[in-house]
Amino acid sequence: MLPIRTSIRPIKTPYMNYSLIVANVVVFFITFGSDGLWPWARVYMLTPVRPFLWQFVTYAFLHGSFMHIAGNMYFLYIFGNNVNDRLGNLGYLVFYLGGAVFSALGHMLAASLFGGGSVAVPVLGASGAVAAVTGAYLVLFPRTLITIVYWFILIGTMDLPAIYLILLKMIFIDNVIARSAPNVAYDAHLAGYAFGIASMLLLLICRLLESSQFDLWTMMRRWNVRRQYRDMVNSAGDLFTGGQRKRIRVKQVKKTPAQQVKAEEIMQIRGQIATRIGQGNLSEAAEQYLELMRIDDSQILARQNLLDVANQLMTMGKYEASAEAYEKFLKHYESYQHAEQVQLMLGVLYSRYLKKIPQALECLTAARTKLSDPGQLQMCEDEIKRLDGEVGNK
Repeated sequence: MLPIRTSIRPIKTPYMNYSLIVANVVVFFITFGSDGLWPWARVYMLTPVRPFLWQFVTYAFLHGSFMHIAGNMYFLYIFGNNVNDRLGNLGYLVFYLGGAVFSALGHMLAASLFGGGSVAVPVLGASGAVAAVTGAYLVLFPRTLITIVYWFILIGTMDLPAIYLILLKMIFIDNVIARSAPNVAYDAHLAGYAFGIASMLLLLICRLLESSQFDLWTMMRRWNVRRQYRDMVNSAGDLFTGGQRKRIRVKQVKKTPAQQVKAEEIMQIRGQIATRIGQGNLSEAAEQYLELMRIDDSQILARQNLLDVANQLMTMGKYEASAEAYEKFLKHYESYQHAEQVQLMLGVLYSRYLKKIPQALECLTAARTKLSDPGQLQMCEDEIKRLDGEVGNK
């Protein structure tokens, strides 16, 4: 099972991840000869018995074969780009080197406790640091989909949630159950995964890294809230009725079979929209939103989801649907702190693409009184002036 892509892409170019890949490749060609690692380069491998301090970093830039470096750099590219995007270039570099150091310490500790003679075997390779990056991806993007190629009897592709692929396949199966390949530092991998998962959770818990509504820490907090709610509901009878749980009959409005099917379809589509937005797949979320509007145009998404969909519809050239989504957003979320920017966007949409001048002027005039950004204010003024000129010419 080989991962080939993820369902999200970094917003900013991951320069540091690209730089680390290039650095590993350059070091490989400098230190690797026809007979393997050059003798002068072996001093930079990690020697667990009596390691030099620099070896805790240098060993992670050495590789023992073309397949060794190709595999490590491939997985670093797959998982590192988005982690680099979340941590920033400097933070990602510190984290990557920390993963290399911690995986080396984990390997040495395991070798000294359980490895017998393996404690004397020198270690090289970036796999521990790459495991740390993969562990970080698990925490930051657990619900994203990873496309894998599988080959058993048949060859094909399928999408798996990151949390299941990384936790079950890459960590548990590959490094706990199937520890059969020779000369593989499985404990360094496990230490790297542990470092990546623990450090990202710590950063999120301490709010040193901004949490999103889709990371593992948020998922854990939501689960805990649901658990507390269930406990509260279950104990409510004991608190107020002296241990006798009183049943309350709630009169339910019966739905026709057609209404029930429609309600279930709406709930399914709303869930799919939220999932696709969480995965960064905004184009598919926008298409599903259009389907939702065809079924029931009174449906309202959560604030950020509705704004993301409206922006995506405009990007896709579906201007009428985008304008309706923006109008719905302003109607139901009028207290949004940046509502004037949404009004500006809607005014430009009406003006340039839908040619609805009265609606455009109404939105732009409302936005002009609240805009604080000089560039946005100037754009608003220019657009109003242009529309006034068109109205005067008519």
